[in-house]
Order: sequence, then structure tokens, then C-alpha cells
Amino acid sequence: MQKYVYSMKNIPGWLVVASLLVSFPVLAPASGTPVDLRCDYAVNPLGVDSLAPRLFWNLPSSAHRQHQSAYEIIAASSQKILAHNDGDLWRSGKIISDETIQIPYAGKKLESSQPIFWKVRAWDASGKISAWSRPATWTMGVLEKSSWHAQWIGAADTNIPSLLLRKEFSVKNGLQRALINLCGLGEYELTLNGKKIGDDFLSPGWTKYDQTCLYDTRDLTKELARGKNVVSIELGNGMYQVLGGGRFTKFKGSFGSQKAIAQIRLEYADGAVEFIGTDESWRMSAGPITFNTIYGGEDYDARLVPKNWNAIYFDDSKWAKAIVVNGPGGKLRGLSAAAPPLKFFETHNFVSSHALTNGDIVFDLGQNAAHVPKISATGPAGSKIKLFPSELLDNDGAVNQGSMGAGHRGALWCEFTKATDGVETWSPKFFYVGCRYVQVHFTPATTNGALPKIKSLAGLVVQSASEPVGDFSCSNDLFNRIRRLVRWAQRSNMVSLLTDCPHREKLGWLEEDHLNGPALRYEFALDQLFTKTMNDIADSQLANGLVPTTAPEYTIFRSKTDTNHLRNDFGDSPEWSATFILVPWQQYEFSGDLNLFRTHYDAMKNYVGYLGTRADNFIVNYGLGDWYDLGPKKPGVSQLTPVALTATAFYFENVNVMAHAAALLGKTEDAKNFSELAEKIRSAFNENFYNAATHNYATGSQCANAIPLVFGICENSNRAAVVESIVQDVRAHNTANTAGDVGYRYVLRALADGGRSDVIFDINNQTNKPGYGMQLAKGKTSLTEAWDGGSSQNHFMLGQIQEWFYHDLAGIQSGGNGFKKIIIAPQPVGDVTCAKASYHSIRGKITSDWKRDGNNFILKTTIPPNTTAEIFIPAKSAGNVKKSSAATFLRMENNCAVFATGAGDYRFEAN
Repeated sequence: MQKYVYSMKNIPGWLVVASLLVSFPVLAPASGTPVDLRCDYAVNPLGVDSLAPRLFWNLPSSAHRQHQSAYEIIAASSQKILAHNDGDLWRSGKIISDETIQIPYAGKKLESSQPIFWKVRAWDASGKISAWSRPATWTMGVLEKSSWHAQWIGAADTNIPSLLLRKEFSVKNGLQRALINLCGLGEYELTLNGKKIGDDFLSPGWTKYDQTCLYDTRDLTKELARGKNVVSIELGNGMYQVLGGGRFTKFKGSFGSQKAIAQIRLEYADGAVEFIGTDESWRMSAGPITFNTIYGGEDYDARLVPKNWNAIYFDDSKWAKAIVVNGPGGKLRGLSAAAPPLKFFETHNFVSSHALTNGDIVFDLGQNAAHVPKISATGPAGSKIKLFPSELLDNDGAVNQGSMGAGHRGALWCEFTKATDGVETWSPKFFYVGCRYVQVHFTPATTNGALPKIKSLAGLVVQSASEPVGDFSCSNDLFNRIRRLVRWAQRSNMVSLLTDCPHREKLGWLEEDHLNGPALRYEFALDQLFTKTMNDIADSQLANGLVPTTAPEYTIFRSKTDTNHLRNDFGDSPEWSATFILVPWQQYEFSGDLNLFRTHYDAMKNYVGYLGTRADNFIVNYGLGDWYDLGPKKPGVSQLTPVALTATAFYFENVNVMAHAAALLGKTEDAKNFSELAEKIRSAFNENFYNAATHNYATGSQCANAIPLVFGICENSNRAAVVESIVQDVRAHNTANTAGDVGYRYVLRALADGGRSDVIFDINNQTNKPGYGMQLAKGKTSLTEAWDGGSSQNHFMLGQIQEWFYHDLAGIQSGGNGFKKIIIAPQPVGDVTCAKASYHSIRGKITSDWKRDGNNFILKTTIPPNTTAEIFIPAKSAGNVKKSSAATFLRMENNCAVFATGAGDYRFEAN
């Protein structure tokens, strides 16, 4: 089990804030006053449907060794009551505790749509009490099925590319608050009185819709007017319904026709509550989107837009009445199962363009990213503009969609048909794609044969609103460029799940989640996104315990030759499915969050049991192994490392983690049984794979030796020799990596933990061997699927180097319990003369800023309040270190002087 842990600060302050907060005074907090209040990882969230929401706060970083000794929380049913420091819902009283995270609400039972206002104060180590924090709030979602005053509505036809729904209603005098709960499938856009509500994209998140359907909660109070109003919903397909239509698709499948369920809750000053729910009184019509799939593209005919269809007083008498339909079967769930929404973060205007001989124009956006194309065009009504996105160009300058799975060109496109002779602007509503280039083809209007013209073309960058929490730079420019390369792939694949690529698959291949988990968590706040992913896995798990390789499982990789098993290796691989147990463990370690284990414990136990049925004398021998390793053949299933080694190692790690989780949950008997099973697997592993004469595991590949080191399978007495075997293999390959998707992270960890970050530096500080540097040398702008820059051009599966940048080169590490104890242990290496990193842990901002000049080494670091730290300074002795007076020398370790500190800013200088 991995002994280092990770965290981040999840404070998406730019997300929606309940309108009831607008009158709260904005005052500077007093010294020591708690800040950054959150509920279930979010700031002032709407739609909270956990019965005991968890509360979080930070302490301001204003004093050395600042430490909380106790806290008090009050929660009230109104802003006015809270302002009088009264808690009619909950008053915790003084709680003797230094904890500031994962505090469960323990007040009165909460009801659907209820607003809760809360604040907290803290006592410091000397017993001095702070002022109350600024108030925060959360709003409950729909907690019981009976609280839905609405029905599913839609059309019976599954071939409608988009569906328009509308309902006019009246608002009486004295409106106090208005909320909407809405699930529109596959994806929806909501407008009120003609104005789009929210700035999100492709909502709600993708799920296994026969198990879970996500609804959003939005505050409409400011948007409603007294008297007549109209609410309108436009629906697209998304992952809910994937159709062919002659375009590229990864798979075809449908959970049914497009449909929606929504209710508007109107609360009045006299206490009356009124609901406007979806039912047969709504009106519906086919929309102007004439083709729509999440893989193949989107076509839009602007001539088909019913003028002012989403405005008040539109005549919808000729529209059909909405049909009450059955839902897809999934339980309606709110924030507890949702990831942050998708949003647009920047715009890539084209940096160059060139014309082809056929009259098409190819535009270069300059960056491969998850884009929504946006055009502004002139030309006659009825003329058409077809957009072909791609990652690569052919020698003739035309787009090549081969890396996107769509063939040479032409199987993936969007098309816009003009409605007028004037300037029109358009972008798809229910489609995005990973691309750098867009080839534009023009079709004349049938009336006069005139062609349209592009006035402007850009790519809107779309990604999850999970907040950035990390920053890193160093003196080695190649490493800085590698970070940007990887980060673009990370951003492009963060939607409502972590996809492997933003074009040909868009599937949640699970191995990436745990292998890249630490690297991702140093960059982004992903507690909510990973919580949703665990629900997706639980929804996709089979009754026999099997966890498929993708979740939500939309396409099934069935076994065609082995009738004893329900999936082939692409649908059932231990290295992939381990995410179900390893990601919750990472979440516990970096955020102190045991909730994923509490929620999914029985399902996790069922999965471990399933692995046991696939084991022969504790050896598991199936799966994909070290996918895309660098062997003599074309990349694919592991070539250099036996599949049995990786599969059995992950069987061990799953069982070992479950032993620790069971102990933390108080399941003593399970903890004992898991521990005993882990030891049996470890013994069988070493007996089958370790060669004492050569100090190698199995084939002696870098992957084969690294994984048992990191998992703690290797005997302590053999560890140094096995690390050296990895080093020798790297040197034997002319200082090159050979590990693939699964093995590379463990090669990094085994070398760094073994004191050989110098070898990591040598592997990655070059451009002439397959790796990050080679990709950059070939002009790649996002991490590719293959080490040599081939295959998909936007794939984040090999992005584990980010973990080394933060954890080792900068040296920001956790000593346990969500960074309650912090370790700063930089590893100066190679030609790197300085490195600077910051990381918003769940307890506050941590920084490491070091430089070296000759024999001098200077470190400046910030340790957040309510934590302690151990600082490792490369030095011959403590006497060679000048330090802040608040730092206390502890010991010498690994050629470093180790100092203890509390919170504060520190400077160390060694010579």
C-alpha cells in the first residue's frame, strides 16, 4: 500500500452562489476566524441530497503555529436567525477538536429544498476564541420520491435529434424564492423568458441512466417576473442515445427517447408554495438540430428555429402536447452523485489558415484541446457550412481524422445552414470534440448558387469546473513544457467523468483514474468528480462482483470464446477495475474522506471476492497488463511484463487496502481476514515471480520490478537490489523507459522512493527517445496515446510525471490524514537549479520554493494553519543550515537535516 498521500483545496468560489446570500455583509475576517466554508466540498451548493452533509473550513494563514483547539458550528433556517447568532437547526456547542474537514451536520432533520445558513468559530491553542466566520449556505435537493411534483415527459420517437419543450405559467405577488429541479436527457439547455439559465454545458452529467439520473438545482428567484413567465427546455442526445446516421460512433445504444422531468418551486411571503411541474400540459416540438450524436457531430438548420419559441406569448397552439413517459429507470440524484458542471474556460481563435484546391479552408487553432467550434458567417440563406475537425493534417494540408477513429476524413463533422442573408453566429449545443484543426467546406444556396463565407472561426475550450489547485515551474524549460503538454490532456478529458480521449472514445477507462489520481489531484480539485466516478462504477458492477473496465459501462466488451466469463480482457482487467478501491483510498489519504468506503464497502468486498474466483493459488492471470509498453511489437497488450504479475499485484493491493479500510471503519473481523489474505497473496507472488539470483521479478522489466516495490510486496532486504535492477535496465536501454500505461507510474515511484530521481531526470530530460520530449520535438501540443507521439493526439493516460514534479522535484508530500502532517522533501536533481510549486491542500495552501547555487541550497516554504511539517534540507549536518527560529532540528536522514515546524512561512539555507 502506498504510504504517501495527497490533498487539495476544493473551493470553487466562482460557482453559483445561492441568491439568498446576496445581502450578507462582506467584511474582512478577524484574525483566526475560519474562512473558505464549504458543504460537501462545494461553496454554497444547491441540490445537496446527502442526509448529513459534511462541512469544511480553513483557518487564515496569519500567524506562526496557528492551531485550532476547538470549534462551534451554528446552522439556522434563515439568514435573519443566523445573524443573531442563533442556530434553530443546529448548535454544536464547543467541540474540543482540531479538525476542520469532514464534519457531519448533526442538527434537526432536513427537508427537500430547505435552505440552511451556517457559520463557525474556532478557539486557538491558547483558548482565545475567534469571531464568527462569514455566513455560508447550502440548499437541499429533492430528498424523497414523493417530493417530486412532476412527471417524465417527452416524445415517443427515438429518432428526434432535438426536442423543444415549453410551459407558460404565472407568478403571483410576494414571491420570496424560486427553485427549479431539472433532469433533461440526454442533455439539456434551460431558458427562462428567453434567457439561458446557467453557463454550464452538456448538463446533466453522463451516467448509467437505468441506475442513476442526475438532476440540477438552480435558483430562479431573480429571473422571474410577476405575472406571465415561460420556461423552455431544449434536449439533445449525449451519451444517453448514441445513434449512427452514417457518422463515426464508438458504439450505438439508447436508453430511450429524449425526455425531461422538472419542477419549479415558488415560495411566497404568505407561506404558500406552488409547483410548476412537467406534465401533459407542456408543449413540444422538434428542434432546429437535424442531427446530433456525441461522437459524430451536430447539424443545425437555422431556418427551422421557431421564432421566439422560448419567449412569452409565443403561439404554441400548433405544437403537440407533451407525452407523459416512463423514466429510464435510474434514481434521481443531486449533488451527492454529481461532478462539477462543464464550462467554457477560454477561446482559441485560429492562428493561421490555408486554402485547399477544392475551395475548402483549413483553420489552425494552435492547440489540441476539447473544443466546441464556433463560427460567424455571411452568405445567402440556405447556404451551408460544414466543419471537419481533426488533430492531424495530411501532406496536402487537408484534415486527417484517422487518430480520432473517424477514418482518413469525412466521418465526423458539424453542419450549419444559414437562415438569412446576414451575419449569423453558431456553435453546437450538444457536441464537443478534441481537435486542433477545422476544415471548412462550403455548399451554395439552391436559390442563386452563392457560397457562404467565414467571418470568424474559433474553438471554445470546454472542461469540468473542478478548480485548479496547483502550480509548478522550474529552471528546466523542457519540464515546464512537459507539464503544459500533460495538463492540456488532463483538461481535455475532465468532463463529468475522466475520459481517455475527447474524440474517438470519450469513455471512462478506469485505470487512468487511479494511476493518474495523484498527478491529477496536484493540479485540480477532484473530490466531487471522483465521488461521481465511484457511483458510476457501482452502477456498472455486475451481480457476480465483476467491475468492468469502463464506467459508466455504455459498450460491453463481451467474451466470445470463454463462455465462463462475461467480459473479455478489454471489459474485465484487474489493473483497470482496481480504481474502485484505490481511488477511494487516495481520497481518504488526501482529504480524510472515508465516505466512499462507507458507501461502497459491500460492493468493493464483492469485487475482491470476484477476483478470488479468478485466482489459482492466489495468482490472477488475465487482463491487459502493462498496456502500451515499449516492446518490439506495435503497442497494445503488455509485451515485456507477464499479465499474471500485474494482475496478481493489483489483487494484493486491493485486498491490502481493504484491510486498512475495514480497520478504519471498525470492521475488525474483515480487517483480520483481508490482512491474512493479503499475506497469502504476497507470499505466492514472491514465490512465483521473484528470482533471488538476479534480484528481478519475472522478466526483469522496469514495470515488473517497480510494482512490487511500490506495493510493498518486495521483502525489505531485497528492495535496494531490485531498485538497482530497474536502474540497470534503464541504462541497458540507453537511458530509456520501457513501461507503459500501468507500469510507468510505478517506475517513477520506485525510483523516487528509492532515492534515484536522478534516473527519472535522465529518462525525461531528452527528446530523441519515445517519451514526453519526443512528443514536444514532433510539435505535439497535448499528450499523445503512444510514447512516440502516435495514435490519439490527446490522451492523458501517460501523464503521471506531474506527480513527480510536485511530490518529488518540488517535494510537497503528505504525512497522513489529508495533509494534517506535511512533508517538504525536495529532490534537487540534474541541471535543475530551482523549482517552485504551490498546492492548495484541503487544509490550505502549501508552497515549496527552492534554488541552489553551487554548494548553497535555499528553501522557502509555507505551511498552512492547523498543520505540522517535517522539512528535509540537503546538508552534511544541521550545523550547516541557517533556519527560521521556529523550526526545530529532529534528525539526519538520507543526507538531509530534518526540521519540525508548525504553520507559517520558513526559510532555510544550507551550504
